[in-house]
Amino acid sequence: MPTRHHSLLIGHGALVFILGLAAGVPFLWALDAVAAGGGAVEAEALRAWRMAHLEGTLNGMMMIAVAAAAKQLTVSEGRSSIITWGLIATGWGNILASFVSGMTGGRGLAFTGIDWNTLTFTLFSIAIVGVIAAFVVLALVAFSQPSD
Repeated sequence: MPTRHHSLLIGHGALVFILGLAAGVPFLWALDAVAAGGGAVEAEALRAWRMAHLEGTLNGMMMIAVAAAAKQLTVSEGRSSIITWGLIATGWGNILASFVSGMTGGRGLAFTGIDWNTLTFTLFSIAIVGVIAAFVVLALVAFSQPSD
């Protein structure tokens, strides 16, 4: 993997991870609201912020882990670009969609017109396409390496 792609994955992964940590603050607020006897709105906020917290931390770690693993592989510039930009789209798509969901209550499960839910749906869809493309290429690269 070219050094620039390696660095981009680590840098973006670290930023996405930091946003996942930051999502822990409203997650704790929502947890406190539910513990204080909050209703369905608070329970939905708890779900949304838990997801944002996990999306950021897990996607950030995944990006950094792939950067480390791909450094061990012989990857062409083109395939490296697909892996790198696919995972960057995934990390940012997931964390931004999760923040929008937490702030607006949209779940992003379907296109619902011009609204916050559709933005969430679109960001999650971008993330899905990115991760599939990146991991298909990563698997192809890994299995095509010469054996020792």
